[in-house]
Amino acid sequence: MRQRIFVVDDDEKITSLLRRSLAFEGYEVHIANDGQSGLKLLQQDDPDLLILDVMMPIMDGWEVCRRVREAGSNVPVLMLTAKDDIQDRVKGLDLGADDYLIKPFALEELLARVRALLRRKPDKQESDNRLQFEDLTLDLDSREALRAGRRIELTAKEFDLLHLFMQNPRRVLTRDSIMDKIWGYDYSGESNVLEVYIAMLRQKTEVGSEKRIIQTVRGTGYVLRGEGG
Repeated sequence: MRQRIFVVDDDEKITSLLRRSLAFEGYEVHIANDGQSGLKLLQQDDPDLLILDVMMPIMDGWEVCRRVREAGSNVPVLMLTAKDDIQDRVKGLDLGADDYLIKPFALEELLARVRALLRRKPDKQESDNRLQFEDLTLDLDSREALRAGRRIELTAKEFDLLHLFMQNPRRVLTRDSIMDKIWGYDYSGESNVLEVYIAMLRQKTEVGSEKRIIQTVRGTGYVLRGEGG
């Protein structure tokens, strides 16, 4: 069965390009030209991937993404934005987007990111469906995180990143290895998407007097480790 991709964008040139290019790659493609139509399409069926423009009439991509996540969908979301502003990108990621691409973009890069997002699958080989590190618990079935009994709301990509750390406690993970496992493409040194996600995870796992457990290893990467080691 072909993987299905929903494209929600009001730019007819982009939707036409993506329809042809994605279909050529073997995907089944469905198009919506505004946010409200896109949300209706998503309510009728759940795709394998959602490509979502930010600036659209009637309902923007941020609102669509927010509603999709509130409905409990974990569909991977790739957001397209003409704004090369870090605050706009952070907003999309915080609402639950998995990746973003700045317009104008190279088609080859978009296709690479599509392949990377579609390769991400839940790990079914865990012998224990709950991972534990100090007072942090990750439930792989419900995709929930708890710290000292406090529920932590995570986006799909935040969950995947925290899952990787908890599979490798006290092991230093390089930036390249994290990018390859979570995003599926080589870290170029130009994108700060990993740093943004680390900052968001820290903000969510360090409420009040809670100690930092995602530590920076300067010049190398990151490690899940308590302050005492």
